[in-house]
Amino acid sequence: MSLTRWFFISFLLLSLAGCQSAYYGAMEKVGVHKRDIMVNRVESAQEAQTDAKEQFESALAEFRSIVQIKDQDLAERYDRLNGEYEDSKDAAKSVTDRIDAVEDVSEALFDEWEDEIELYSSANLKRQSATKLSQTRRQYQGLIRAMRSAEARMEPVLQAFQDQVLFLKHNLNARAIDSLQGELGSIETDVAQLIREMERSIAESEAFISNLQE
Repeated sequence: MSLTRWFFISFLLLSLAGCQSAYYGAMEKVGVHKRDIMVNRVESAQEAQTDAKEQFESALAEFRSIVQIKDQDLAERYDRLNGEYEDSKDAAKSVTDRIDAVEDVSEALFDEWEDEIELYSSANLKRQSATKLSQTRRQYQGLIRAMRSAEARMEPVLQAFQDQVLFLKHNLNARAIDSLQGELGSIETDVAQLIREMERSIAESEAFISNLQE
């Protein structure tokens, strides 16, 4: 990487960090603290995961109907399946964007918390706050692992759906439908695993929000 490019990327990252700091500072002035923002973003990520779970279930149902119900117009089958695939891609991107937002505010929140612990004059309160920070950070790490694990499950499913959409697009005939039938079991297994990961992540989100609001 050239020195000029390195400086440009460094400047861009610092600028983005500065924008986030300015945003958090502005929100603090109107009484919205990082903890509030974090709760909001975790809830937003939870909502995106729920939407994605429902969308992938819908895509699977569409794929199942396409390969199992005979005497359907082949071009219409392709259009429906492609629509479900595109909606699933959008849902997956929304999940990733919202998890990224959770990570961003968590870093700011924990950094601020650590700094403010040093301001205590009471050793007892300082110790209690440090313990709470440690507990919250551990729970957060479990949450983000669950979120990223569910996120990672989406890509193989999307790839499988993309393969089926492309195959159907290039082979609009009854034999193509018969070929897709053989892939149904594998896709059903992948989606079931994804749903389990999503539900575990959603449960982690609920527990984390409850703990943070105590």
